[in-house]
Amino acid sequence: MTYNAGHYDVIVIGAGHAGVEAGLAAARMGAKTLMLTLNLDMIAFMPCNPSLGGPAKGIVVREIDALGGAMAKVIDKTHIQMRMLNTGKGPAVQALRAQADKPLYIKEMKNIIENEPNLTLRQGMVDELIVEDGVCKGVITETKAAYSAGTVIITTGTFMRGKVLMGDLEYESGPNNQRVSIKLSEHLEDLGFELTRFKTGTPPRVNSHTIDYSKTEIQPGDEKPQSFSYETTEYITDQIPCWLTYTNEFTHQVINDNLSLSAMYSGMKRGTGPRYCPSIEDKIVRFNDKPRHQIFLEPEGRDTEEVYVQGLSTSLPESIQHEMVRSVKGLENAEIMRAGYAIEYDAVVPTQLWPTLETKKIPGLFTAGQINGTSGYEEAAAQGIMAGINAAAKVQGKDPVILDRSQAYIGVLIDDLVTKGTNEPYRLLTSRAEYRLLLRHDNADLRLTEVGHKLGIISEERYAKFLEKKRLVEEEKKRLNKIVIKPNEDVNNIITNAGGTPLKEAFKAYDLMKRPELSYELVDQMLPEHANLPVDVQEQVGIQIKYEGYINKAKEQVARMLKMEDKKIPEDIDYDAISGIATEAREKLKKVRPLSVGQASRISGVNPADVSILLVYIEQGNIARVAN
Repeated sequence: MTYNAGHYDVIVIGAGHAGVEAGLAAARMGAKTLMLTLNLDMIAFMPCNPSLGGPAKGIVVREIDALGGAMAKVIDKTHIQMRMLNTGKGPAVQALRAQADKPLYIKEMKNIIENEPNLTLRQGMVDELIVEDGVCKGVITETKAAYSAGTVIITTGTFMRGKVLMGDLEYESGPNNQRVSIKLSEHLEDLGFELTRFKTGTPPRVNSHTIDYSKTEIQPGDEKPQSFSYETTEYITDQIPCWLTYTNEFTHQVINDNLSLSAMYSGMKRGTGPRYCPSIEDKIVRFNDKPRHQIFLEPEGRDTEEVYVQGLSTSLPESIQHEMVRSVKGLENAEIMRAGYAIEYDAVVPTQLWPTLETKKIPGLFTAGQINGTSGYEEAAAQGIMAGINAAAKVQGKDPVILDRSQAYIGVLIDDLVTKGTNEPYRLLTSRAEYRLLLRHDNADLRLTEVGHKLGIISEERYAKFLEKKRLVEEEKKRLNKIVIKPNEDVNNIITNAGGTPLKEAFKAYDLMKRPELSYELVDQMLPEHANLPVDVQEQVGIQIKYEGYINKAKEQVARMLKMEDKKIPEDIDYDAISGIATEAREKLKKVRPLSVGQASRISGVNPADVSILLVYIEQGNIARVAN
């Protein structure tokens, strides 16, 4: 017998990286929000790498911050090391990566959630949804507490029918031996949702005292202070290094000799694993010509001796893991504190979602995070903040928020999921973005702060600082376009020292900055008056001027793309009534139900000829509708 446990505008099931961002976003928009989690001590837990960021992913963390999320601020306060990657390449592929203090990250995120107005945090297992007249109206927990709600967001990560695999050992569990959700998975199937089975894995953790670091290569953090959040003003300077070592022929022999004992290769594993984060067994089999593979030793925090052996994810038996670990240089005497394992779990096929992350089958129900078939904390958090925004907006009668592919990596991520689906755990890569020169680490605030402020998530104080930054950037660009630099000894010395050709005629400072060897700082040295601008303004001015031609070309491509996005398709269009569309395209269009011609063009199996027929049909205006 259930009892009435209260009413909320938004209920979030789960408090991992997707759940916390969803709950915070909804609450900060003024929605009365409930967050239910299996374990209050595991808020925003990192079951795999103790790190955030990297190519594409680091930019996503900044995008979440620009929208008003929490991930960037928390990692800035709790990291043990931070590095800017790809500094020798252009700004489109540069990104921050931080090693996290895993226990401290949990503590800080939990503190933020517990002190957020409009947000209630509670421990509980959700067994089923309350669905009335086909609409989601709340949830029921295993203790028979019935919570009613305007909208519900499922962010259960890898916990739905989770199963740990290690050699021939197999048992129901979420990450880190946590309880697993069984009934909710079964309930979703009963409601008609299509689920798939995915797999992820984790390596052993070893005791730092038992590592011989003298046999490894040190990997220090950057000396220059860095931050993910645009609001961070205090920086951590006492960083802790990571260490690099490698597998060897003996390591590979141990693995090859015992492949039949791995859950990956014994037939026990049924889920599909992530292509871009393979197990060590997978690496040895797929890349058998490589004599060695990188192994990074990553401390899990300042107050723990656990070290994450990145690159050695495995589902081999524990006895073989000991032999494998000790074959690696520097780990000859290493003691395993936690054995590695693979974990299988249920995921929702993401083509069942609208771009808002609301399910097509049950209005009022949203899903976000690894349940949608993604891998990674950053991808989960990105979906979480968008699901929270749209769940709150639906309750409040506001327009939904959908970021397009030219606006954010978040837009690329969600569009890929709901339009193309995924047959393996999806990882965001820079190569997935057509307009990555526009989606840079440095300009996430310029792209998304307006959105966050309009939603009420970005404070007025932060918004005022943002507007001031924009003003300074534009004024400096105008100033540099007016100043003429004439050739003289000082100017030419600066240029030749930078590897350039001396000036023979006068140039505008604006045009001079487009030279590849010259930075904003060097051009500023040539000016009669220095602007003394903040570093982030200098960076933005330099990038916008230096890459102006490429940026303008990308914007022209975006403008053409947006014309296709503006051609809307009615949700209830009858594709069977459109003659000439290929059978495969018709089936895919009926399954995905794209909201625009642009989205339709990105569906696998829908060809340009099908798009042309669809476009002509829509422009004729006499559209057949599917009967409800």
